[in-house]
Amino acid sequence: MVFITAELGTNHMGDIKIAKKLIDAAVFAGCDAVKLQKKNVEKIYTKEFLDSPIESPWGSTQRDMRQHREFNDNQFKQIDLHCKRKKIPWFVSCWDVESQIHMRKFRTKFNKIASAMLVHEKLLHTIAEEKKYTFISTGMSSLKDIEKAVKIFRKHHCPFELMHCHSAYPMPVEEANLKLIPFLKKKFRCKVGYSGHEAAATYVSLPAVFLGATSIERHITLDRASYGTDQAASLEPKGLNTMIRDIRILEKIMGDGKKRVWKSEIP
Repeated sequence: MVFITAELGTNHMGDIKIAKKLIDAAVFAGCDAVKLQKKNVEKIYTKEFLDSPIESPWGSTQRDMRQHREFNDNQFKQIDLHCKRKKIPWFVSCWDVESQIHMRKFRTKFNKIASAMLVHEKLLHTIAEEKKYTFISTGMSSLKDIEKAVKIFRKHHCPFELMHCHSAYPMPVEEANLKLIPFLKKKFRCKVGYSGHEAAATYVSLPAVFLGATSIERHITLDRASYGTDQAASLEPKGLNTMIRDIRILEKIMGDGKKRVWKSEIP
């Protein structure tokens, strides 16, 4: 079955109550896991950028907005407990080495490489050394970038899955280029999933599955009109429910490719 991950991203807006509601929506829809992000804001952005102005509900600079959206250990402990109660695994994509090492304390089952971090070789080595199954997004990258990442994970004998991805939020659907899924699968001899940032609910994820995607990741939100850069590229609970329902139907329709005479044909 296709492994479906609900990406909370920054759509929780730093509010643990919203995060729990998003997790509940993912569980209700039938997701296989939920994912969050972890960043050391001061390390991955320049001071000039963090000091630059932006109006948000939490202040007037990029620093105010981005620091507010980062969960602390106590909040992650609440996430961990809530997911255990709901019986759904959670994991994170870390954007710096310090955060990756720090989050090891939660003993999550999976890792994730965000597209923006695909060329961060020190971070890739740090993650691959953990030997957890890792989803590697490939937005904004060249084939050479992907090849270097694959070599690192194979060097450390770390299981991984590439994820075809487009990093615009939302993605123009004419740039989805889903034929890359079987191409990447053949070229790198590995599983390939799809991480989508399109505005529409299902009409990109479904053909991705038809073309062989072994996993699907979509951002989710309670309200696509909420504040934030990711909201418009996310699914509300109803859209998430529809997508997963249709993927599960599509899996049945596709079958196993073995020729047989069905009992229903015999009469």
